[in-house]
Amino acid sequence: MLKTKVLLIDDEADFIEVVKLRLEGWGYDVLTASSGRAGINEFINKKPGIIILDYMMPGMDGIEALKEIRKIDKKIPVIMFTAFPQEKAIDQAMKLGVCTFVPKISAYSDAENALRSALKIAEGNSEDRD
Repeated sequence: MLKTKVLLIDDEADFIEVVKLRLEGWGYDVLTASSGRAGINEFINKKPGIIILDYMMPGMDGIEALKEIRKIDKKIPVIMFTAFPQEKAIDQAMKLGVCTFVPKISAYSDAENALRSALKIAEGNSEDRD
């Protein structure tokens, strides 16, 4: 069985490392990028099945990156991490087809159910792309 390839895009190196290790432990093949632009390049070159994207990043933020990703693939499942959930941000992301939001704090804590649930939703949506 092929592992689902997940692209994790976040500007915080420590956060990427923690989440990457957790995802690999759950059986995912994890690609990483430290900026929106680098994430778009990884997406184009490596063709992941799911994207996990940080909302707040310097330069190109998560919404801008997602707009570029949607120009290439309208259906790839995207999970958005945010440390500061704001209604406007959630509305923008939902209009761009984000599967779900995961509060960033949950990736550091034992409350990993939010991330696991988001991945299951994304995997279901990924099957719809085939």
